[in-house]
Amino acid sequence: MFGNYFKTAWRNLVRNKAFSAINILGLALGITCSLLIILWVQDERSVDGFHTNGKQLYQVYERNYYDGKIDASYPTQGLLAEELKRVVPEVQYASSLDYAAQAGSSNTFEAANKINKMQGSFAGEDFFKMFSYHLLQGKAETALNAPNVIAISRRMAEQFFGSVTNAVGKTIRFDNKEDLQVTAVFENVPANSSVQFDFLRSWIDYVKQNDWVHNWGNTSPSTFVQLRVDANPAKVGEQIKDFIYKYQQKDNTFRMELALQPYAEKYLHSTFKNGYVDGGRIEYVRLFIIVAIFILLIACINFMNLATAQSARRAKEVGLRKVIGAARFSLIKQFIGEAMMLTFFSMIIAFTLTVLLLPAFNSLTGKQLSLPFTEPAFWFSLIGLLLVTGFIAGSYPALFLSSLKPIRVLKGSLKFSGGATFFRQAMVVLQFSLSVIFIAGMIIIYKQMDYIQTKNIGYDRENLVYIPIEGDLVKNYELLKDEATKMPGVVSVSKMRNSPTVIEHHTGSITWPGKDPNLTISFADGVVGYDFIKTMKLQLMDGRDFSKDFGADSIAFILNETAASRMGFQHAVGQTVTWGNHPGKVIGVIKDFHFNSMHQAIDPLIVRLDENWNWGTILVRTEAGKTKETLSGLEKICKELNPKFPFTFQFSDQEYTKLYNSEQVVSKLSDYFAFLAIFISCLGLFGLATFTAAQRTKEIGVRKVLGASVPNIVSLLSANFLKPVAISMLIAFPIAWYAMNQWLQGFAYKVSIDWWVFALAGLVTVCIALITVSYQSIKAALRNPVKSLRTE
Repeated sequence: MFGNYFKTAWRNLVRNKAFSAINILGLALGITCSLLIILWVQDERSVDGFHTNGKQLYQVYERNYYDGKIDASYPTQGLLAEELKRVVPEVQYASSLDYAAQAGSSNTFEAANKINKMQGSFAGEDFFKMFSYHLLQGKAETALNAPNVIAISRRMAEQFFGSVTNAVGKTIRFDNKEDLQVTAVFENVPANSSVQFDFLRSWIDYVKQNDWVHNWGNTSPSTFVQLRVDANPAKVGEQIKDFIYKYQQKDNTFRMELALQPYAEKYLHSTFKNGYVDGGRIEYVRLFIIVAIFILLIACINFMNLATAQSARRAKEVGLRKVIGAARFSLIKQFIGEAMMLTFFSMIIAFTLTVLLLPAFNSLTGKQLSLPFTEPAFWFSLIGLLLVTGFIAGSYPALFLSSLKPIRVLKGSLKFSGGATFFRQAMVVLQFSLSVIFIAGMIIIYKQMDYIQTKNIGYDRENLVYIPIEGDLVKNYELLKDEATKMPGVVSVSKMRNSPTVIEHHTGSITWPGKDPNLTISFADGVVGYDFIKTMKLQLMDGRDFSKDFGADSIAFILNETAASRMGFQHAVGQTVTWGNHPGKVIGVIKDFHFNSMHQAIDPLIVRLDENWNWGTILVRTEAGKTKETLSGLEKICKELNPKFPFTFQFSDQEYTKLYNSEQVVSKLSDYFAFLAIFISCLGLFGLATFTAAQRTKEIGVRKVLGASVPNIVSLLSANFLKPVAISMLIAFPIAWYAMNQWLQGFAYKVSIDWWVFALAGLVTVCIALITVSYQSIKAALRNPVKSLRTE
């Protein structure tokens, strides 16, 4: 019986080559898209899932109540981890973690006459007990429990010492100022770890080098805890809520709370709303899952439409089978089986396409995805995808064909009911509704990304170079500045803590005459050198920049517009502001500029002068068109002044673009998905147009004999297909508006959703649909009517 079903299915597939090809290609593209997204989603969900103690691991975050609002963030106090472990019995292990260099930078190492840069962090002694980063040499208990020690990766060990076994016990020089002993070597950190590092230094050294950690009002590192197996996380969360006030007095204007977040959830849920975890990368995971379902659904709808449209060709077969005793259930099995066979062929093509497209997909998403052939779960997913797709695609055609009445079919009086015609039209509407949503979304995402890239962010990010302050550049900064400014191509040089792209430091210790004692405002705070405004090309609204001509500038401040406004100053220049215990005059007000991503509103900013600040970024403004020659000259100067460190730099515009990596990926993928959705939809429309033209051959011939022109016939055939496309736009526009409006809410600065976006999306869709249908319509209209009327 099954052999007979297979032969029938195969003959039907071969007999209708065009329809079979359209169905197989449509399903193959839909399945390919689904496979790629499944791999991406699995990879996203696997991040940080390899830790053995994952269920007991938590990250501590801080919730702040001030200025009438609630904020939350991950930076915590420098001594918090040690104190939580000491005071809270349910905490088995605890560790702090903070970068060894400023975010985005790296440290310089020297050993065995080799110099290279590596990225890493400081970590507590419990780190390797808590997290499953496999130690190849050394022990978790002793890897980070002493000063001046370091644990390094396999990559770093092989690079500096030749092998893993040779590294332990050896000495390596850190930033040309400390000698550290290698106590452990760990396996290279896997790609599915949210924390990436090539080395870890002892937290003992971090505390020794940073006096500020003893002030419980200062925050910077992340804090992780591992609770005991029998601990109640909710109870522990209540215990630590007011933990900070064991070490400092309460302030009615600024209240701090600690809270716990499961570490395994942090990667996908890392944004806050009103002080609580709310969204993050999980939103993109959900988005891509919906996209995969939609595109696969569009492909399945193609199958349903074409299969039911062709039912007239299968009607007599169904009638004969029923007359000789075939039950309806056996017919359903047969047609579902045919759908499964087509889906199987599509799956083979999709599998091949996935293998071919995976390198490009990895490049686009920044992943290292591969097909997990050895994992049973992958094959179960494939089988599940095959069965679900085949069943969905074949269900309605099977039910429809098996319901045909044999007497009517064999008499040749088969006519499509209103319900069947309506179903096909509804499916076309659904297909194109999804396509229009994709196109409108693509346009809006493009608008937002273009807005981000072209908006005046308050400073000129073109021709601005960042050089990290490290090694001998700390003491030789003045000399470097003097030499660099003499070079042709250099406009100006300055310095600042962190970089203009990310100013993370904040303080609430700012007071001024007339300040409400019950109000605490969080100010972003910057530390800069002379010529900062000139080098950044900031717009000075009032006053002046820091200058060597004024000795009192060492205790003066510059504010941004938002800071001056929040302080209530109409004329801020000349006003006295106190930062901590240090009063000073405001000498300038600068126009607001973006020093974080556009997801965040611009904070009040206060800037002070410190030419002797011993870390951060040197800013070099170059002349347009002379950057390459300037960099060559800067490299020569840096090698002379800082010979133990490789010359490194970043471009400001590239660093700015990195803030929107996720959005860039979504933007590019939305382009491809929109194209794929409309292409698959048009495949189905093309197939239906072909079938309709064939069914109406005699009618077209009669109309031509009676005098109908080619444009009349083309418009007649096209109108039936453009009606559902027009209806789809009415359905899609409000859905697209709502979905994209929700996405834009994640940006503090965003584009408006204009009416023309939907007009353009609709016009593109209609044009593509018209081109698709017109080919078959014109072909049918141009056919010789004599041949058409001879056809029986």
